Amino acid sequence: MTIDKIKSVVEANRGIERSFRFHGTRNQTDEFQGVITDLYPAIFTIQLENHKIKTFSYSDILTQSLEILH
Repeated sequence: MTIDKIKSVVEANRGIERSFRFHGTRNQTDEFQGVITDLYPAIFTIQLENHKIKTFSYSDILTQSLEILH
């Protein structure tokens, strides 16, 4: 998968509530729900249910650190 394809997938999911899984350091996994709100050239933001914002890069999806669950 290329970065351009990932950007189009993220754009297609913008504004829709989705579940996400983030694989962090030391085998820690964080699952959360949120809405992709803003897209930038290198990053995108997800607003969580508690109104907090998380920021990820498109390469997080490329390296499978972040998964968009349906």
